[in-house]
Amino acid sequence: MNAANNTERYTKVAILLHWLIAFAIIGLMAAGIWMTGAIKEKETQATAFEVYQIHKSIGLTVLVLSVVRLIWRFTHKVPAMSSGMVAWERMAAHTTHFLFYALMIGLPITGWLMVSASPWGLPTMYFNQFEVPHLHALSSLDMAGKQEWEGVFKEMHEVIAYGGIALIVLHIGAALKHHVIAKDNTLVRMLPFLKAPVQREEE
Repeated sequence: MNAANNTERYTKVAILLHWLIAFAIIGLMAAGIWMTGAIKEKETQATAFEVYQIHKSIGLTVLVLSVVRLIWRFTHKVPAMSSGMVAWERMAAHTTHFLFYALMIGLPITGWLMVSASPWGLPTMYFNQFEVPHLHALSSLDMAGKQEWEGVFKEMHEVIAYGGIALIVLHIGAALKHHVIAKDNTLVRMLPFLKAPVQREEE
């Protein structure tokens, strides 16, 4: 085991990937809520189309970064959990991590499936640099098939997104609980600038 794995913090790469993906997903969720309404209004429709393209580009970036992060996770030992965590907290932490990976990968994939099946047939331009091909099995369907599958993937995309919002709120609450109430190093492991909380004296 190398020295980096003996520290109380995640590696710099893991921390960078964590925050890049976190801020990107939060931005995607905020944009998604806005643009689904804005696309229906004539005054904001043109802007909404532009936001859709940026949304798709960032979503594909999240997919790539999430795969990189998953590989990094499997190839680098993570810091041990706080010794003060009880069994149910450890289980909840493991479950939350699993759900976050499902969110990070499932959200962009269902989005890609949705636009591939869209009857609109609009190209996905990655930050206006090159076109990302739609999945042929879906883009080659007839109009009725496209409408059906677009609806399915749209529903999946929305369910994962709203479930992700709840998961993020829960995750932030748990992190603050560990730092403010339990006063352990859980949050410190992922925030390089944060100092370890002052431990309470044992009675």
